Amino acid sequence: MLDSTPVGTDGAALILPRLIVGLGNPGTKYDRTRHNIGFEVVDALAKSYPGVAMVANKRFQGEVGEFRMGTERVVLLKPTTYMNNSGQAVRAVLDWYKLDSASVLVVYDDMDLPTGRLRIRLAGGAGGHNGMKSIISHLGTKEFPRLRLGIGSTDKGDGRDRAVVSHVLGRFAPEDRKIINAVIPMAVDAVDLSLRKGIERSMNLYNGREAAL
Repeated sequence: MLDSTPVGTDGAALILPRLIVGLGNPGTKYDRTRHNIGFEVVDALAKSYPGVAMVANKRFQGEVGEFRMGTERVVLLKPTTYMNNSGQAVRAVLDWYKLDSASVLVVYDDMDLPTGRLRIRLAGGAGGHNGMKSIISHLGTKEFPRLRLGIGSTDKGDGRDRAVVSHVLGRFAPEDRKIINAVIPMAVDAVDLSLRKGIERSMNLYNGREAAL
């Protein structure tokens, strides 16, 4: 049987995501907060492909949408487990569709990047992000791609933990919201390129890019 694994021009296997996960918290209380930027990107992705609707699915503990990229199925997921248990939903989808961890691309907020900057990695740690901690725990590996979107940092010092919670669960200031509104389409384009041409192609084009007004 011929090997149908897609390869790049250098002969290396392409990493083509088949499950796109946007992280966030469910409910109107958390809409458009910094911690929910992953949800916003997945919602924008769903709107960018014809006929895709995000529908609540109890089996997958989240909202799910599907479409075809050529002959391959691509699944969009917004876990509704709350951030700290995001890995439960990701594991459920992987098991159902018999996907491996390298097929996952997780989109989430990052306080270590300036507001509006993108960074794509093939693997890595959680960086203190509770949603990523949960996914790493449930997948049993750090070896899966991720797209981080900068949300800016908060002041360090006394009461930092409380300040971090307040920051990530807060909404963007008007000027920062304009930047986020500009970077979300860029993130959609980065994900679309990774689906068509592989994660590394998207990394080469989008890493370090940021929206600016």
